[in-house]
Amino acid sequence: MWAVIRRVLFGSPLPTWRAVHERLPKVLALPILASDALSSVAYGTEEILLILVLAGAVVLGAPFVVYISAAIALLLAIVATSYRQTVHAYPSGGGAYIVAKDNLGDKAGLTAGAALTIDYTLTVAVSIASGVAAIISAWPVLEPYRVQLCIGCIALLTLGNMRGVRESGLMFAMPTYLFIFSAFSLIAVGMYKLNTTGLTVPPPPSEVVPKMTHTLTLFLILRAFSGGCAAMTGTEAISNAVQAFRPPEPKNAAATLAMMAAILGVMFLGIGYLAWATHLIPIDPMAKGYQTVVSQLGRATFGETWFYFLMQVATMLILVLAANTSFAGFPRLASIMAHDRFLPRQLYNVGDRLVFSNGIVILALMASVLVIVFRGDTHSLIPLYAVGVFLSFTLSQAGMVRRFRRLKPPGWRRGTAISGIGSIATGIVTVVIASTKFTAGAWIVILLLPSFVYLFSRIHSHYILLGNQLRLTPADKPVPTNNTVLVLVPSIHKGVLPALEYARTLSKDVRGIHIEVDPESTPILEERWDAWGMGIPLIILESPYRSLLKPLLDYLEEAKHERENYVITVIVPEFVPVKWWHKILHNQSGFAIKFALLFRKDIIVTNVRYYLER
Repeated sequence: MWAVIRRVLFGSPLPTWRAVHERLPKVLALPILASDALSSVAYGTEEILLILVLAGAVVLGAPFVVYISAAIALLLAIVATSYRQTVHAYPSGGGAYIVAKDNLGDKAGLTAGAALTIDYTLTVAVSIASGVAAIISAWPVLEPYRVQLCIGCIALLTLGNMRGVRESGLMFAMPTYLFIFSAFSLIAVGMYKLNTTGLTVPPPPSEVVPKMTHTLTLFLILRAFSGGCAAMTGTEAISNAVQAFRPPEPKNAAATLAMMAAILGVMFLGIGYLAWATHLIPIDPMAKGYQTVVSQLGRATFGETWFYFLMQVATMLILVLAANTSFAGFPRLASIMAHDRFLPRQLYNVGDRLVFSNGIVILALMASVLVIVFRGDTHSLIPLYAVGVFLSFTLSQAGMVRRFRRLKPPGWRRGTAISGIGSIATGIVTVVIASTKFTAGAWIVILLLPSFVYLFSRIHSHYILLGNQLRLTPADKPVPTNNTVLVLVPSIHKGVLPALEYARTLSKDVRGIHIEVDPESTPILEERWDAWGMGIPLIILESPYRSLLKPLLDYLEEAKHERENYVITVIVPEFVPVKWWHKILHNQSGFAIKFALLFRKDIIVTNVRYYLER
């Protein structure tokens, strides 16, 4: 039944040779790997305005939002240019983690990996929460179901990605291009109306506007800038997934990165300019009747027409699908780190649909926890968001500077200058974001980063220790051993006889072990053993406290020391019912015994199953 369900939900397994055919052309790579960055225009401008309005609505009349948007667009151009160099230098992918580890050492690489892990998880949570907020803006009746809608969207994305990269690309391409079309339509029509009939956004009621609590200072402007920098999240995703592109991989990845940066820059600047020109006042995200900035601009530009609702649906879809950037990037990053033995080995494996299924599931679980803890509130999640992103930007570009200076390839001076400027700029932004958003929640990320690095290091230490202990040396020669076989006998029935017969093939030293929890039944057992025990001696272990484990463990310790060079094999007879739910009706003593013996040295546990017919 489970196999049929898997086939329906995830599709038929794909052979390994199909991997190259599952790679993405640029037209599909853009919606899969750039949807996070492109979608951030739906909340980036709003984060700027929500900080500026704290100094009073009159401040919004000054072009601060335009200046901040322009600064962020310039920073985006620098970072995108630097990452294009990374794509060509590291065509196998890996992004900030590989670049930092290769050029700055393991600690820097693990810090970048930790930052990206946090970033990818927050990307899913923030994108889903923003998408649901866009729908709630149009249909406020859905407000009580915010968290449930978020979890449902995460489940749908998980399902889509488990079906395979190419199939999910086809699924997600249309919403992304629909959002790009609606955003450019909003900017074009809004600009036209500004210069002809005029365009204004009606001011919201004063009770839903954030209260004036600050004066306009440089620190407040830096806070607004750090909030708007959330628009740059997802920029690194393409460099992490170069191998997802069709050949020539670096060329196609670099072209897609340039395309993404150009589209994002124009949309971000256009919406920021419209917000300033229309004197738009943002609404408190937690207020009743909340509308996003994009929704307010859409209503003012198109009215409550079909196109406005189409734009809101497109915004919701792109924000939900923006999380797909993380579903494409995190599993690949986790696979690379698992290959380097900094994450569990299971994350390295490719599933039957040629995707990293374990990484997809883990990302979905982590993001779901965040959504539940923060109740699906975008504004509460944003302060956690950009610290890890810009830290990974900084480490990646600093690593590229070190690489250019070390290898001195053609054009290395130009490359060093680009990556150096980018590293300094994003490093400054990292400090600004960490300081301005520290009390708002950034402290959580700052605390998590070293915790993740420590966890990665401990995992790596375990694998190194394991490898050292398993490595063969000339002194490692097999030592002849003998086998003492113990068959656990709860009672005499058809399921026990095959276990006894199997035990006789393993050793001449075979013993039946019965743990006496009901003394009254022991004489009957001994009588039946004489008839069916095949001449094997039966040992009765008394258990006055009715424990199965303690008498058995005590006897095993005694048996281990009876003679040298002996191993103990414990055979656990089990019967298997036809229907899975029948298993629930029986005790699980066999499972408990196997688990208790799991960490016992020199003890081998074997199951002999007897399959029932009905």
